[in-house]
Amino acid sequence: MEHGKNSFSESYKEAGVDVTAGYQAVALMKQHVARTMTAGVLDGIGGFGGLFALNVKGMEEPVLVSGTDGVGTKLKIAFLMNRHNTVGIDCVAMCVNDIICCGAKPQCFLDYIACGKNVPERIADIVSGVAEGCVQAGAALVGGETAEMPGFYPEDEYDLAGFAVGIVDKKKILKPESQKAGDVLIALASSGVHSNGFSLVRKVFAVNASNLARHYDELGTTLGEALLTPTKIYVKAILNLLDAVPVKAISHITGGGFYENIPRSLPSGISAKIRRSDVRVLPIFDLIAKNGRIPERDMFNTFNMGVGMIVSVAPEDVAAALASLKASGEDAYVLGTLVESDEGVIIE
Repeated sequence: MEHGKNSFSESYKEAGVDVTAGYQAVALMKQHVARTMTAGVLDGIGGFGGLFALNVKGMEEPVLVSGTDGVGTKLKIAFLMNRHNTVGIDCVAMCVNDIICCGAKPQCFLDYIACGKNVPERIADIVSGVAEGCVQAGAALVGGETAEMPGFYPEDEYDLAGFAVGIVDKKKILKPESQKAGDVLIALASSGVHSNGFSLVRKVFAVNASNLARHYDELGTTLGEALLTPTKIYVKAILNLLDAVPVKAISHITGGGFYENIPRSLPSGISAKIRRSDVRVLPIFDLIAKNGRIPERDMFNTFNMGVGMIVSVAPEDVAAALASLKASGEDAYVLGTLVESDEGVIIE
């Protein structure tokens, strides 16, 4: 039977929830979801659960790795610009970039959209971004949920979160404890602010529709365009790298910046030593620091500063690692080294 046929409640609609709008949104998003389909998908969108058959051929001990995250207050920028087809990329990126840090290959993804009013075209726009993120990550969008919640969210606002599942052979899970002094940190450049620190960003610029439209020569674009730039998805480049060299550890630089995220992948007694002059800081971060009069320590403890991901390799593997990353289209460079210390991160 056609999905939603004969389903309609006038009473529910009077309360602010139009179930037929949900069916229309599903119909509009199907073309985007179709782009993400992989061999493991067993069922189409619209059922009660997303079915996915894992390919574990050649694996001795398959391990599932899951991650969940949202887009955060970056969504406020999308609302003000009335542009909704990129934040879905951010949603996927925040999940898959996390699970790739232990060497897992993303398999499937689900999204959750909660809104004050279900405008089918807007929901389809959001999902188009989610689908694009899934294509970039090689993951299938196997399902999701759209919750219309009048009186809870304003009509023109929504929240967006996601959940990813990946798989890795147990023997190939990265072993950060193998790191030692002398190992080298390689930076993978970010595309911008990504999806972290936007509460501070919005405060610094007193964000509204007018100042988002302001053009900055140092950015080469408007403030809004720069801030809405989607989070870079590193999955395919990292998977290629894992095939090329023995990577020891990976850090996804999200909220908390360098000082919070790098130590998460370091063994006890080992610290990351980075020269400030070696960090290729993007212009958007200089602008944030200048406008907000933010101390440099706080900048490195809040934002990615132009480094979206960091990988650790032995000195003899640096050249091969850089070659692999650059072949994958990444702007990669040596960021620092590991030293014997309990400070966690040393930037000098």
